[in-house]
Amino acid sequence: MMRRRVITADLPLIGVALALSLFGIAMVYSAGQTDVPTVASRAWVSQIKWLTVALVAAFLVSRASVRLIEWLTWPAFLFTIGLLIITLMFGTGAGTAASVKGWLTIGGVRLGQPAELAKITVVLMLARILGERREPPRSILELWKPALIVLIPWVLIMAQPDLGTGIAFIGIFFAMLYWSGVPWPLLVLIASPAVSLLLAFNTTYWGAWFLLLIALVVRYRPYLVEGVGLMLANVAMGVVAPLLWERLAPYQRHRLLVFLDPSIDPRASGWHVIQSQVAIGSGGWLGKGWTEGTQKRLAFLPAQHTDFIYAVVGEELGFIGVTVTLALFLFLLLRVVRVAARANDGFSSLVAFGLASSWLVHILVNIGMTLNLMPITGIPLPFFSYGGSFLLASWLSIGILVRISSEGRGGRFGELAI
Repeated sequence: MMRRRVITADLPLIGVALALSLFGIAMVYSAGQTDVPTVASRAWVSQIKWLTVALVAAFLVSRASVRLIEWLTWPAFLFTIGLLIITLMFGTGAGTAASVKGWLTIGGVRLGQPAELAKITVVLMLARILGERREPPRSILELWKPALIVLIPWVLIMAQPDLGTGIAFIGIFFAMLYWSGVPWPLLVLIASPAVSLLLAFNTTYWGAWFLLLIALVVRYRPYLVEGVGLMLANVAMGVVAPLLWERLAPYQRHRLLVFLDPSIDPRASGWHVIQSQVAIGSGGWLGKGWTEGTQKRLAFLPAQHTDFIYAVVGEELGFIGVTVTLALFLFLLLRVVRVAARANDGFSSLVAFGLASSWLVHILVNIGMTLNLMPITGIPLPFFSYGGSFLLASWLSIGILVRISSEGRGGRFGELAI
């Protein structure tokens, strides 16, 4: 008698995601306990409601087969592109991102951020495009399809403008190219114009980078047109960088300078990162106690329930708290990479790794900006930061991963079915 194939729950994956979500709600609640009334005071209630919706959505998605998800990829991608266009035309801002047209609002009610859904559909599209190839791309010209898939939503999102989400798309693009088998020298060559742009403000650094790039081109031996094009693009970035700097608005230049040295404007542009560093540094080993953080209670710490919630963890739970947080994130990422490695086909494997890379970018940039290791870009911490759209998108990703895990090598038969 044949056993019926059932969908089995990846309990460790679900467990760590749920632990992070509940931990995050506890910290969102704490972030709202201030001596000065703030918008964060009732955020935890809304977060619980969004988590309930997200869990139901994840369960429903986990019931769809991987083949159905693959078949729906194109319609879903086109749908999210349409939403991004509508959001760019009629979108509104919210909270600390009041100037960003990132939220779709109907009748005064914010429905969410289509960019969060776009991260998932871009991962699905890249997985479909790259998974259809028998051999990984070996030249820049072969990458025009995946580049176009990322470029379209990236342009729409940067036009909002939303730099943090734009960075996430770039991270997803390079991570999925790597997982698909693209050689690392080719990845470096693709990223080289951006590196030249960043290093062009120091002649010594840019010169050293250019020599290294020449050596890499000679070693990798791309097509002549590609090699010449890359070198010209890097030279162009070196020339354009100072001109771009001059064309930046004063506040934009000031923001970059403050990233390098927050003390030059401690009461305005540098306030966020200085207060964040003070909060994390004052936590010590065990922290000041849950809900008892002084920087947070006095409302010195800005965006304490969204972008800077990691600083609340550091202040109130100390080194032990941030270590537990990082350990949970590490376990989540390793579990998803395991799902990717055990997947049955290229599409499933690429989807799993792409979703993991999206979370990794968010974790690195969010925690980095609280420590002034990254510029402040307004990017949330997965499962932790307050925000319904991101929490919903994260759990939709969990639903997809649960299905991929159940259909992958080592999937079980038995009673633990969902």
